[in-house]
Amino acid sequence: MMTKKVLKTITAGIATFAIGGAVHAVEFDGPSSGPVAASDKTIVVLAADLKNGGILGVTNGVEEAAKVIGWNVRVLDGAGSVQGRTAAFGQAMALQPDGIIINGFDAVEQQAALDQVSAAKIPLVSWHSGPKIGCDAPGGIFANVSTDAMTVSEEAAKWAIDDAGGAPGVVIFTDSTYQIAIDKADRIKETIEKMGGTVLEYVDTPIADTSTRMGPLTTSLLQKYGAKWTHALAINDIYFDFMGPALAAAGIKGDGSPKAVAAGDGSESAFQRIKTAQYQSITVAEPLNLQGWQLVDELNRAITGEACSGYITAPAVVTMEGAKAMDGSPIFDPDNGYRDAYSAIWGK
Repeated sequence: MMTKKVLKTITAGIATFAIGGAVHAVEFDGPSSGPVAASDKTIVVLAADLKNGGILGVTNGVEEAAKVIGWNVRVLDGAGSVQGRTAAFGQAMALQPDGIIINGFDAVEQQAALDQVSAAKIPLVSWHSGPKIGCDAPGGIFANVSTDAMTVSEEAAKWAIDDAGGAPGVVIFTDSTYQIAIDKADRIKETIEKMGGTVLEYVDTPIADTSTRMGPLTTSLLQKYGAKWTHALAINDIYFDFMGPALAAAGIKGDGSPKAVAAGDGSESAFQRIKTAQYQSITVAEPLNLQGWQLVDELNRAITGEACSGYITAPAVVTMEGAKAMDGSPIFDPDNGYRDAYSAIWGK
């Protein structure tokens, strides 16, 4: 939960955190009604890669919510590869669950498996499964839970513009394995160039390979662009998990340039870097735990034959001040009463 020293405001779909004053509580803006809990259900979470902090945070939220609603959860880890996710889908179908949650990968990648799920009439919801968010997403998905990815991308780009005084030199990191990652990176590029900044390079490198690729990539980009490279923008935090050592080896201080700006997720490691000024300046964080609860609620609606809620959560621009004010919380977890709200809907 956020501490009493955090001032919370909501502006144009963005939650902003700063030090000072008492909490100005923002009430939960999600659904206030819905079906009571379906009883004795078993669901499967298909995680793209549990090494990814965003995916892990959502999975934790699902598990927390499932305990309240009274469901059993089985988590299957795709371990960062298409083959791993295909195998996980096969395991899920063998379990004959009452519902499936796709967590963190494009649904179209597993079209054959989606067809099997549809034929078996197993309700399906997702987190970040494609560019269409909300109800009736492609692939027979009842609800695709996410913040507005384009808003997240724009906010990250605008922060870099402001921080650089209007003229940043930007390298963008994305992963063309995922359509949503391409869309986010394209919006970052569009926003940077529209506002007068320069995109030095658009780097397509797989999220699954960041641990081995980001060090050499960073060194190469430093040699190529030098001081022209003022900001590194990535479609999520995991790229910056492995950039710091290369920057340090080049003699760049933790708060020096290029400054790291993440358009998405808000992982525990990212908040630690931001708080200590160690090779990341901001993240545009999602309320991962809340989204886990929303996934369970949407799945309950699908199982009981009710309509999708249509709720879209707001992200938060978290700077050093905001990260410090989180008082050790590993994720951005808005203190808006969402747990009580969903519990009440479910009759718990």
